[in-house]
Amino acid sequence: MKNWLQNNRGFLVFLLVFGLFRTAVADWNTIPSGSMRPTVLEGDVVLVNRLAYDLKLPLTNVILQRTGEPQRGDIVTFSSPKDRTRLIKRLVALPGDIVEMRNEELRINGQAAHYQPLQQRMENVAAHTVLPALRSRESGVLPPHRVQWPAGVDARSSFGPLKVPAGQYLMLGDNRDDSADSRYFGTVPRNLLIGRAMGVIASADITGNGMPRSSRFASDFH
Repeated sequence: MKNWLQNNRGFLVFLLVFGLFRTAVADWNTIPSGSMRPTVLEGDVVLVNRLAYDLKLPLTNVILQRTGEPQRGDIVTFSSPKDRTRLIKRLVALPGDIVEMRNEELRINGQAAHYQPLQQRMENVAAHTVLPALRSRESGVLPPHRVQWPAGVDARSSFGPLKVPAGQYLMLGDNRDDSADSRYFGTVPRNLLIGRAMGVIASADITGNGMPRSSRFASDFH
């Protein structure tokens, strides 16, 4: 064992440094579900800036220093407050915000979001289940981005109003009627934020033919 450690010391040091880099500086995640459609697709590999908000003690949720402030509209990876599953959603409300939704219309601090219909299309929402979905551009209370609502899905299309507690954030999926988000598990404490998703590194059509989606390689969210 001693000889093995000596012979592979450089490789072991590389693994240690690489592991610390992924847990403290930058990371990448493969997206397994469609909760962020149409912005992020199943099979996308997204780059995550772990230093966007906080410097943490590696392998823990202990914040050593704040490095930035989360903003409305950020696409964020975080650990679910319910079961610590790693999730990716859009941050829609900050500490102190009063947020509500009325029949799919998002409102923040009394201001209603604007919706511009873009496209009606068919979407896979489960194995062998395809439903029509309306895509729209949401703006006003958040930076403009696309959202969608699959028809006929039993979802919480109304909630609140609620005031986001200090040090916590409210998250929603862009695929509004097909996303388990803060409507179900509540707001997310800052120490559970992992980082801000920066864009797509690579992508494969894991729900279809499994082939690479070359058009999404090295792309921004839009």
